Amino acid sequence: MTAVQKVAIAGAGVAGLATAIFLAKAGVEVDLYDAQPALSTRGSGITLQGNALRVFDELGVWDEIAAAGKAFEGLNLRAPGPGAPVVAALPDLKTGGPDYPSTMGMSRPDLARILLAAAEHHGARVHFGTRVTGVSQTDDGVAGVARTDGVAGVARTDGVAVEVDGEPAGTFDLLVGADGLHSAVREMIGIHVSPEQTGMGIWRTFVSLPPEVDRSELYYGGPMYIAGYTPTGDDTMYAFLVEAAQDRSNVSPEEARRIMVEQSRAYDGPWNHIRADIEAGADANYTWFTRHLVEAPWNRGRAVVIGDAAHSCPPTIAQGAAQGLEDAAVLSELLVERDAVDQALWDAFHERRVARAKAIVDASVQLGQWQLDGVRDADMGGLMFGVAQLTAARA
Repeated sequence: MTAVQKVAIAGAGVAGLATAIFLAKAGVEVDLYDAQPALSTRGSGITLQGNALRVFDELGVWDEIAAAGKAFEGLNLRAPGPGAPVVAALPDLKTGGPDYPSTMGMSRPDLARILLAAAEHHGARVHFGTRVTGVSQTDDGVAGVARTDGVAGVARTDGVAVEVDGEPAGTFDLLVGADGLHSAVREMIGIHVSPEQTGMGIWRTFVSLPPEVDRSELYYGGPMYIAGYTPTGDDTMYAFLVEAAQDRSNVSPEEARRIMVEQSRAYDGPWNHIRADIEAGADANYTWFTRHLVEAPWNRGRAVVIGDAAHSCPPTIAQGAAQGLEDAAVLSELLVERDAVDQALWDAFHERRVARAKAIVDASVQLGQWQLDGVRDADMGGLMFGVAQLTAARA
């Protein structure tokens, strides 16, 4: 007997789809709503560490993930300037255990495609082009309705009544808000926390793989805070440049490519190949680094936020998706193994997730802040090793 029989999920990102797979595999009736008209086929790449790969195996998609991405061990540090010499080859801790590579890269659209197919295969109903617009909760069968349009109402329910696009979508045992940084569910259930800028921005592009690149490589120094890239397949990789955050909202695609090319000229070696692909038309996109953390509790009654809706951090440690996957795994485990959505369940969930997520957010922000402040003797290696030890232990 599971604690839930019918669950609604908002958001078809990594955390939402992973939750849908776990619960649908356990026989739970799952409806997932996502505001996008269809699964995105655009995007750059993502770096996934061992603790994320371990969850993919638990989901039953590891073989497909491994085939679609590029696994590797270790990390190279290169110096800016002529020749871009490798100045350090760092080993990686296998945070997922000995059965998985330490790290892999893959295309974000490929990852989304694999997770969506698995969710639907196990019976989850995924509704694209639909937005959760109202949520009601109850203690004694009567509840006030919180809606995105600010209109209050009254509903009778035995769980969580969910409105989608302004119309009743049904009553569920649980609503999972996995709808990202600017979560509508988070706001509707009364958690008023928003992402804050950290002071950095990142340019990303998706390009072909130079023959000399077989793992992630980072360049510290030069005009950018960080320049780097990660293989995502046998012939693809994504590359990025981290700068002080700027308003790039009105930059045209052509100007974006020009800026990324010019800002990367201080970096030699494989960056010559990257620049050639950008000049040939590879897209360049820009986002700001943000941070936020919802303090416990992440739930309000039978509605809970997870993934980027509950916490976000800069990608300096490449743990964002992994932490969303861990949220999904822990929440689903508790819902499947227990027979009631009660305070004991939420206490167990928060005990296993909140402090761990906070440690990742704080460490990710600290790495960036040291660079913003020009701290030259910062123990970056020690901080990253500490995070690796943390994530090597199961959530």
